[in-house]
Amino acid sequence: MAWPRRERWPGRPSGGAPAGRERRGRRPPAPGAGVVAKDSTGGETVDKGRTAAEERARRWRLVLGAEDGADGTGCRLDGRDAAMDRALAALYRTGAAPGGGDRPGTAGLGASAPRVARWLGDIRTYFPTSVVQVMQRDAIERLGLSALLLEPEMLEAVEPDVHLVGTLLSLHQAMPETTRETARAVVRAVVAELERRLAPRTRAALTGALDRSARVNRPRGRDIDWNRTIRANLRNYLPDHGTVVPERLIGHGRAARSLRKEVILCVDQSGSMAASVVHAAVFGAVLASLRAISTRLIVFDTSVVDLTDRLDDPVDVLFGTRLGGGTDINRALAYCQSRITRPADTVVVLISDLYEGGIRDEMIERVAAMRAAGVGVVALLALSDEGAPVYDRAHAAALAALGVPAFACTPDHFPEVMAAALEKRPLPVPSAPPGG
Repeated sequence: MAWPRRERWPGRPSGGAPAGRERRGRRPPAPGAGVVAKDSTGGETVDKGRTAAEERARRWRLVLGAEDGADGTGCRLDGRDAAMDRALAALYRTGAAPGGGDRPGTAGLGASAPRVARWLGDIRTYFPTSVVQVMQRDAIERLGLSALLLEPEMLEAVEPDVHLVGTLLSLHQAMPETTRETARAVVRAVVAELERRLAPRTRAALTGALDRSARVNRPRGRDIDWNRTIRANLRNYLPDHGTVVPERLIGHGRAARSLRKEVILCVDQSGSMAASVVHAAVFGAVLASLRAISTRLIVFDTSVVDLTDRLDDPVDVLFGTRLGGGTDINRALAYCQSRITRPADTVVVLISDLYEGGIRDEMIERVAAMRAAGVGVVALLALSDEGAPVYDRAHAAALAALGVPAFACTPDHFPEVMAAALEKRPLPVPSAPPGG
């Protein structure tokens, strides 16, 4: 059997990337059970004419590839399968170099924007959207195609996703004027999808948390918390009547009447935190839409930028960031601390991998001081779906010793974390620490 040419993923045909992978350890998709070709309507196709052995050989052939069109599987590809194989070979063939230079007689993307645009169209034809996004990320990282994203025809061909947004944000200072509007359209499409998925749940969770945190003893009928009221009046149970006499009523306050909570999102904008920055911008806009919460968004590297005045448009927030550079968490926390007016009603959410380029001891002391003043502090190592992050374990342990557990959080889990922080309940920390 020929040696696998797709060197980044020489694994089995029925498996995917390993669970708990680190952000920088992605592998290309398997074109077998996990990657099924699409028909003209975008649905999956199943060839019922193959035997199980033939299908298995076909999948191995697609995984292993072959420079001469066949390998030790004894399976030759034609038609749609051959086209899928060419699309995979252009990206994952052995010896592909950053910059996309081709060897004679082999596939490759080269450095031509039209060629890459055609390839992007091909993979959207043959693979599901989730796989297309993985292959796009691999093309950008493996073949050094970032510069081609500065061309409008490339941006129009790509499948928008969070990782692509991160790449565009890192490039936007270098973008020509003709590309900027196309780039904003790509970013806006991703932000709109995230808002559609995350905003309703976030508003529901946080509105409920704010209501529960403001219980009153003389509530209106529609504001009565019946579960707590019944528990508080169990001694007044009348067995003959099968009922409880509610001598004392407990209810929810009406959160919208007054401003009670302040949330400060303090987000590390170093290059490794790109996906977290995108999600933080969306959540910042959602939080800012709740009248009972005063929301502030701070992004930092070695400098600190307050983007609070842009929270009505997450796209403006994202284009106000500057991905890359160093990290000075201490300086960022000092700025946040200076903006706190009501410590007992404030939650600071630090989103960072905790690799501190500033003064480490002062950073820890600053968190301790905020905690002592009554500020709720949440430390998220990542706000993304990328799996276990890379982070500074010593700093995470130091924060945990102060009662501030540091953990990674998916966007779907973030509303629950924020609800617990606003109610001053224990945070729903994952049972296993990030990265094992």
